[in-house]
Amino acid sequence: MAKKLKTLVVDNQLATTIRDSAQQIWLAGLGAYGKAQEEGNKVFDALVREGEAIQAKTRKVAEDKVAEMAAKATGTWDKLEQVFENRVSKALNSLGVPTKSDIEDLAARVAVLTTEVEKLNGGTPIVVEKAVKAVKAAPKRVRKAAEAVAEAVTEAVEEAVVAPVQAAVAKKPARRSTKAAKPAAAE
Repeated sequence: MAKKLKTLVVDNQLATTIRDSAQQIWLAGLGAYGKAQEEGNKVFDALVREGEAIQAKTRKVAEDKVAEMAAKATGTWDKLEQVFENRVSKALNSLGVPTKSDIEDLAARVAVLTTEVEKLNGGTPIVVEKAVKAVKAAPKRVRKAAEAVAEAVTEAVEEAVVAPVQAAVAKKPARRSTKAAKPAAAE
């Protein structure tokens, strides 16, 4: 019986030791879970902060590139406008259309001459037939000027826009399509 009692005591002690060990393992597991959850939140927060910083940098770079491209486009449009103005001016000059300053000079000369003619005629104005004919012929001249302007505009657009774009397209190498793996959505 002493042997059985001794065996029971040893078995009881062994069971208590196993139970205590199991309890400690359980508590250690709970502690590890809590620690992982706490550290996981810290890591998550650090990743969020890093992502915000990268997003801010990326946004800044994109805004800089947009501003750069806008500046280049403005320069191109200014150049196009200048070419257009030059072509229109050449076309109008080739048709004999007077400039604004020419018209102002002529108006001043007509005013002086009108005054002189009125003095010679005793103060009564004279209607000149040539002036009437010039007014009647004006629509034909305007139509010719409009055709010349349209031709100049077409040439200016081809020179300033179409030719540089075609040259740029000819220089640009073919794009290779590469598909990047999309990151899995965080839950």
